[in-house]
Order: sequence, then structure tokens, then C-alpha cells
Amino acid sequence: MAGPTTAERGERQQESSGPPPVRRWRPRALRLRTIIILAVVLVLLGAGSVWLLYGSQWLRVERVSVSGTRVLTRDQVLEAADVPVGSPLISVDTDAIEARLRRKLPRIDVVDVVRSWPHGIGLKVTERTPVLLVQKGRNFVEVDDEGVRFATVSKAPKGVPALQLTLSQPGSRAASLRRFGEDRLVREAVRVAGDIPAAVARVTRSVKVRSYDDISLELSDGRTVEWGSSEKGATKARTLTALMKAAPDARHFDVGVPTAPASSGS
Repeated sequence: MAGPTTAERGERQQESSGPPPVRRWRPRALRLRTIIILAVVLVLLGAGSVWLLYGSQWLRVERVSVSGTRVLTRDQVLEAADVPVGSPLISVDTDAIEARLRRKLPRIDVVDVVRSWPHGIGLKVTERTPVLLVQKGRNFVEVDDEGVRFATVSKAPKGVPALQLTLSQPGSRAASLRRFGEDRLVREAVRVAGDIPAAVARVTRSVKVRSYDDISLELSDGRTVEWGSSEKGATKARTLTALMKAAPDARHFDVGVPTAPASSGS
């Protein structure tokens, strides 16, 4: 029996191999084109954003607001802040402004510099509050609740007691000064001033420091309080309040040892 002819073998090979493959180049080309378009769009958006923030006239500093001041004036704060009006808002160095304000105006305790889009800078100021006064010639140095001497004023603020450091005497008082230093003793006086009961604080004329553990109060009506050291301040405050109620006519109170308070005079 004769085998298949050459033509028949060619037909079988063509049937077994199937149709020629189709090249799928169109979807790949479309994806590449989409990627290129998106990249161009992103570049344009980025360039536009940079121009809007830094190059345009729309987002620049036009006004500066000040809030929270009590003693300082708005002009004082603005001058010390030196905000670059007219500059791009995004480029304003808020940390540098905060540093300038604290350096030039020690009365400022905390300051927050915020951008107020699209054209503003806000300066939110918290001033230090004096708890004691140190007389210096005819002026008064204000001391805050951290012992920081932050301002010198010509007129004593109302309701702030004077700090009297009587540390020049020989003996234990001089030794206390050498051991602790004046700054430490001032901080101890500040701690005492912060612990005085509110009703007593309102009539406290001065806080006297003779040594670390010899601090006393002089009230505006002439009464005195021996406080001792700044330790156990809250307990001493409660004891003093109870002692003054129990002996309203007394002129001298001693809470240096709060477990054994005493009062005297009438």
C-alpha cells in the first residue's frame, strides 16, 4: 500500500501546527502611552504646585495677628517676631520666629507660630506670671513660678509679694548661701509662694529667706508666718488655714513643723 503523497504530508503538518500566532502589541503600547501621559501630568502638577507655593502672589504673607498678650503690646511682639511680610507663606521659618520672640522678650513663656492660609501668620503668646518681686534700686525684678527673673518694671504689680533675701548674716545663714547658692534659695522661695493658701496669698506682703529652712511670710496687716523650708508645702498650707481659723486673733503662726503648729500674740 502506497504512503501519503508529498502534498498530503504538507496538509497534515499545517493542520497539526495550527494557525500562525497573532502578535498582541496593541495593549502593551496603550499601557506605555498611558504611563507616559500620567508621568507628564504628575510633573506638570508638581511644577504647578511649586510655582503656586513659592512663585505666585496668591499664597504670600499679608497679615500677622497677635493674641494672648497681657503686659506686652502688639507692636512689641510684631517688632520682635520680625515676620517677613510679602514672602511665600510656605517658606516662613516658624521655629526661627519663636526663637526670636523668646530671646528678645523674656516675658514670653510659650509662643506658638502658626500659618493661617492663605495669607496670614498667627502669633499665640503666653506670658510669664510673676509670683515674687525682687527690689533692685527703684525698680522691681519679676520672678515667675520657675524662679526665672524675666522682667524689670518700675512699678510693682498688685498682689505680688516681695522677695527679701537676708543672707549676709554670719553663721548658718552664710553657710546656707554657700551650700545652696542664691538661685536655689530663690527657687525655694518660689515654691513656698506657690503653696501659700489663696486667702493668705492675697494678703502676703513679702517672703523672707534667711536660709534654706528658714523662710517666713509677712502679711499686709503685720501678721507673720514661720514656714520653714519649702518641703511639705501642701501640708503646711492646710495646717496654716486651720490654725488661722482656730486662732483668728493671733499675730504669729508657725507651721515649720506642720504636725506641731503654734500661734501666739493677740
